[in-house]
Amino acid sequence: MIGYRFTKYLAHKDLSDTTFDQLFNVFNELLLITGGDVSEALSWLTNIDKQYNISNSEYGIGDFIDDLKSKGFITDKTPDGSFEITAKAEQSIRKSALEEIFGKLKKSGKGEHKTNFTGLGEEPGTDRRNYEFGDLLHQISMTDSLRNAQINHGLGDFMLTEDDLEVVESEYKTQTSTVLMIDISHSMILYGEDRITPAKKVAMALAELITKKYKKDTLDIIVFGNDAWQIEIKDLPYLQVGPYHTNTIAGLELAMDLLRRRKNKNKQIFMITDGKPTCMKQGIKYYKNSFGLDPKILNKTLNLGAQCRRLNIPITTFMIASDPYLQEFVKEFTTVNNGNAYYSSLKGLGDLVFEDYKRNRKKRY
Repeated sequence: MIGYRFTKYLAHKDLSDTTFDQLFNVFNELLLITGGDVSEALSWLTNIDKQYNISNSEYGIGDFIDDLKSKGFITDKTPDGSFEITAKAEQSIRKSALEEIFGKLKKSGKGEHKTNFTGLGEEPGTDRRNYEFGDLLHQISMTDSLRNAQINHGLGDFMLTEDDLEVVESEYKTQTSTVLMIDISHSMILYGEDRITPAKKVAMALAELITKKYKKDTLDIIVFGNDAWQIEIKDLPYLQVGPYHTNTIAGLELAMDLLRRRKNKNKQIFMITDGKPTCMKQGIKYYKNSFGLDPKILNKTLNLGAQCRRLNIPITTFMIASDPYLQEFVKEFTTVNNGNAYYSSLKGLGDLVFEDYKRNRKKRY
């Protein structure tokens, strides 16, 4: 019999690769919860594996640790021989957060920086126009210009004049400077609810989105407790809550100072918090009041919100709480700033951040 016999294709399944991926996903989550403590994360992973049997007889936690080292995700080349995550692992965590929170971008195709305006820019468009004095050489479409010269002057007496030149219009794309404020006060882990881990995940997803897709944009990250200070993107996995009050004023002042140095016209502030402002600094002393909304702290916070409005800096507040009086505070703060506010569950936080990021960044002030 001449011909071929076809049978069902059975792909070879590499159990070690599959198990590594499963363990690695859990390991990344544990790193966020433990603030980047590799040893604690591995200890938790071992207990989870004991309960849910993620590994198998052919590939155990010991093999997983060896693979983490060989693949460059962790290292034990430290002064005390303890494990630490590497820059590769930090990027992997950010990428994982991006895929989890903004993964729907691949299907929707949204999230570009395009506007309806043409002008100075780096992206060539499809529109053509006549050459004008001041246009740059690289903007001239040589193919179209030569064609015009042939039509206007013929092939026998070929010449290229200024009237033959056509220029490719550049598409104007907006650039945005964003400051992301993250509340690290003690209330972010109170009442048995972990609110800081989702906040970190959103921050890492946003950072990965901007640094990889919108490379000309800027992102500054601020954490605020009793005081406010700037952190690097690489520090996000290690972020932990402290025994702090909520000094929203210090966070806003630092955010405004950072944006003041940026030359982009589009500027915005994102603030992820779960509580009211309870602290402000007076000289070298702290004024604190955790009982209700203190008028002294509240008025200063509202004044800064109004100041941001005058500077065309919208503030989007993501309140991870449902208390009526907290919502009333956010409503008043949003009104004076003319910004946006969301009262979100932790599950929906990522989607809300992204939707508002697209909306604000397309504005031209």
